[in-house]
Amino acid sequence: MADAPKRTILVTGGAGFIGSNFVRFILKRVQDVRVVNLDALTYSGNLANLSDVLSVPRHTFVKGSINDAHLIADLIDAHAVEGIINFAAESHVDRSIDSPAIFVETNVAGTQALLAAAHEARVSRFVQISTDEVYGSLGPEGMFREDTPVQPNSPYSASKAAADHFVHAYRHTYGLNTIVTRCSNNYGPYQFPEKMIPLMIHNALTGKPLPVYGDGLHVRDWLYVADHCRAVWEVYEKGTAGNVYNIGGNNEHTNLDVVRTILRCLNKPESLIQFVKDRPGHDRRYAIDASRIRRDIGWEPSIDFETGIKRTVEWYCEHREWLQTIVSGDYQKYYDRMYSGREMTA
Repeated sequence: MADAPKRTILVTGGAGFIGSNFVRFILKRVQDVRVVNLDALTYSGNLANLSDVLSVPRHTFVKGSINDAHLIADLIDAHAVEGIINFAAESHVDRSIDSPAIFVETNVAGTQALLAAAHEARVSRFVQISTDEVYGSLGPEGMFREDTPVQPNSPYSASKAAADHFVHAYRHTYGLNTIVTRCSNNYGPYQFPEKMIPLMIHNALTGKPLPVYGDGLHVRDWLYVADHCRAVWEVYEKGTAGNVYNIGGNNEHTNLDVVRTILRCLNKPESLIQFVKDRPGHDRRYAIDASRIRRDIGWEPSIDFETGIKRTVEWYCEHREWLQTIVSGDYQKYYDRMYSGREMTA
């Protein structure tokens, strides 16, 4: 018989893309930890993302909001929660342009509610999952470092930057043991198809146009989600309180190159690509300097982009039923609103 778990962590947003992958990582790789998984199950939080682990005894799922201070306090107390890892967030830039208020409510007020509960209960560690988008935009050279000034350019990144500042304030003012991680663009299984890679895979599979913003030459650093999950756990275990850790994949590619790679994987023609009017405030380039986490913790990405994107395309091809369920209903209405009326060119 396996030993009983020795400690419990609260994972928020654990039914979303990165959160569900992280929960699965912990349950498979870290045997002495029990996970209390809190998710509000909004449009991108999906219990189907957890179908293979919902019955695992070390996993307790709770439907609820990080803004519910009483619920958070009750969960920490009832489960003797040691630490909190906060993945819960509204995360799509386009949605933040369309409806910024919900990003303030979830990403800023929700994070503050979690911090207050963590401080009151004296949890051992609080890890905030942030984004490289808080740094703003880079020119053709250089990389984001942890000491790069924060200069968010979208309502989404502004809300994440504000949350990061609250984390720092709770560390400085109250002595809470906090860490912030800022990762580059994630991709992999279970990602909601408003994001570029699963959107392009879905459209290519169904013969729809692949909408590419502007000239398609915006550059992002791509990180396979399994590598990100491993990094977060190593930071939780080994990171220095008060630090920020950048997590990057060393995989810079233009959006257009990524789309072309997906089409090649699926043996689909590039004629499916259609350029659409660029979104407001679209940052030109992101690139991550992840030397601190390499030096201090010993983490390195293990999946190169060519391997990761092939695995990702194969996963979506093998899970078309999951994908089809996700893209129906409310999501389709959102998709139509985002892309209808935009000038599209081949």
